Amino acid sequence: MAPNDSAETTGEATGTVVGRRKAARYIVPVAVAGVAAATIGLVPALANSGDPDLPKISAQELIEKIAASDEEQLSGTFKISTDLGLPLDGLAGSFLPGAGGEGEDGGAAAPQDRLMELTSGTHTLRVAVDGPEKQRLSILGKASEYSVVHNKGEVWAYDSKSDEVYHAEAPEGRDGSAEEAPKAPKGVPATPKDFAEQALAAVGDTTSVTVDGTAQVAGRDAYQLVIKPKQEGSTVGSIRIAVDAENGVPLKFTLAAAAGGKAVVDAGFTKVDFAKPAASSFDFTPPKGAKVTEADELETGKDEHGKAQKALPDQLSGQIPGLEGLADSEGVNVIGKGWTSIAAIEIPGGKGLPTAGSGDVPAEAQGFLDALGDKVTGKFGSGTVFKTRLVNALLTDDGKVYVGAVTKDALVRAADGAK
Repeated sequence: MAPNDSAETTGEATGTVVGRRKAARYIVPVAVAGVAAATIGLVPALANSGDPDLPKISAQELIEKIAASDEEQLSGTFKISTDLGLPLDGLAGSFLPGAGGEGEDGGAAAPQDRLMELTSGTHTLRVAVDGPEKQRLSILGKASEYSVVHNKGEVWAYDSKSDEVYHAEAPEGRDGSAEEAPKAPKGVPATPKDFAEQALAAVGDTTSVTVDGTAQVAGRDAYQLVIKPKQEGSTVGSIRIAVDAENGVPLKFTLAAAAGGKAVVDAGFTKVDFAKPAASSFDFTPPKGAKVTEADELETGKDEHGKAQKALPDQLSGQIPGLEGLADSEGVNVIGKGWTSIAAIEIPGGKGLPTAGSGDVPAEAQGFLDALGDKVTGKFGSGTVFKTRLVNALLTDDGKVYVGAVTKDALVRAADGAK
């Protein structure tokens, strides 16, 4: 018999994991005039082959097994499929970093551009890890490959299609550890483990956690941990994590929308090996003739106060790692708790959405915003709700933003209650 533990965990029961895993509950990059919200999630895209017979385990024990996992060496291939319900073709795609290839954001090889591409479509990735100082992640294209290599504080990224190289080093005098090395964009998960840690950070008294049978993923026996919101009004239906029965490593992560339909995101290994990867996996030498861009060259100048300005646009580099973490931020108020938390944000100047008629945005961009949004009214006045399959945002005409992984009605109620 496959394990089937229907017991629910509480915030107290999972405090150990939350304390050890400093991960975001969910990610909300706010872009497109500062109000169109997007996010990353996952859902089933990889077929399981069998239902292995494993010893019974409780949800609490399985969470502790994930937290205690100390595997630091692995290599393998996995797939990520993401469907946020955004019209990402044409004009919409131009709002995503890296969509236009080489540009002011650091060129075609800059990680902050290329890794954001994982927020849409289906991608095949190859990964190798040897402890905290050596990692390699490659995105495999039809006739090209994009790789990011971290080796003892030195980071190289290479785009074979454009033949461009990005290079960064840990600050002088540092020890070159993974914590100090340059990283990918904050809050952008890259492996099933990254997604799992973010999901487990949400576990508390607003969450049901159960073990729902077993599965085989990439030839490995695994338990299936299922996380569901207890609250009404969340756009999250469930999160399913396949956990390696032997070593506790998350092998697959699935996030389903409450509205049903195709999975929002699906990330899982198709092949995995926990042996030490070859040292050559982390070697990199720029190909002859490739254009090399150093990270410190991406500063575009200084502002009027003499502070360096980074090339990555503010509206895309600023990400919301978890709504409760915003509680102390200036101009931000968090309404509610758990899965139905809503961030209420004051826009400087108190202006609503710019329009083509005002001359503030191009007509094409206005059409894109209109396609995303629904006009709504309430006690708060009027505004527009911008929707994805997971994260929604209400921009009121008097310049306030309400954003969260909640339904449109929940946003309107929050705005009404704030008046």
